[in-house]
Amino acid sequence: MKITLNYLFAILFVFISACNSSPKEKEKTVEKEVKEKAIEKEDPKSNIIFFGNSLTAGYGVEAEEAFPGLIQKRLDSLSYDYNVINAGVSGETTASGLSRVEWVVKRQPVEIFVLELGGNDGLRGIKPEETNKNLRAIIDKVREIHPDVKILLAGMMVPPNMGQTYASEFQKLYPKIAAEKNVNLIPFLLKDVGGEEDLNLPDGIHPTPEGHKIVAETVWKHLKEIIK
Repeated sequence: MKITLNYLFAILFVFISACNSSPKEKEKTVEKEVKEKAIEKEDPKSNIIFFGNSLTAGYGVEAEEAFPGLIQKRLDSLSYDYNVINAGVSGETTASGLSRVEWVVKRQPVEIFVLELGGNDGLRGIKPEETNKNLRAIIDKVREIHPDVKILLAGMMVPPNMGQTYASEFQKLYPKIAAEKNVNLIPFLLKDVGGEEDLNLPDGIHPTPEGHKIVAETVWKHLKEIIK
């Protein structure tokens, strides 16, 4: 059963934002995982960092059911030597992401960096130019620390009730950044999941385990093109 896209987007960012009720606890969990990966000094695998908000963090599902965990399973099944690090924090904005990205990427080598941020900016009506500036700064910071890193940018949309002009400007951010910064682009992370009632949790926003499987397929379609 489908719900309208207007309804989807109107509540999408409300629940993504609502997940920031305890961001410190989530960030501590992220820091613990990153530290554990960094300790694996003799592990020959390359690291893929998924850096985003509650969608990446896997709000409402088990870690292994969220799309980054499913990507790890796919990599393992194909005998690819990669570690997936889920550095998602619920409630993350591009500004808060910029403030912590250096800490995250300095902890270990990074071959691929998947950037999924901007949704919470849209909910709060942050000017698109500010979101644009922060996303570009995150990309620049990651490249400054890891010059050879490959970056995959996950696109998002804002609710139409923010106004047509705002929604249009926001939607144009991701492809423009991808082109000008020479990074790979996922046009819309929630393709074929957004608006599908049976693929989302009761909040109507965050994917169920089945929904995450579809998101993982969307991500994999683009990720496999940049994996060695």
